[in-house]
Amino acid sequence: MEIGIGSGLHYIGAGLAIGLAALGGSIGIGMIGSKAVESIARQPEQTSNIRSNMIIGIAFVETAILYALVISFMILNAAK
Repeated sequence: MEIGIGSGLHYIGAGLAIGLAALGGSIGIGMIGSKAVESIARQPEQTSNIRSNMIIGIAFVETAILYALVISFMILNAAK
């Protein structure tokens, strides 16, 4: 099976889609964790509220990364 330039660009696009999403997501999760620890250090009595909000925020970021993974699979499927 021969891979043409169009198919090769599909592979590059799929790699960029998941790569950039993972990069942005990891930066976002790092910032969420950093700010949560900073907030807990300032107000230790609010630890449970801060922790639950942090977990919800991380879940939203992970959902966006999973959507990018699905999109990259769709791009790869279109290459065939």
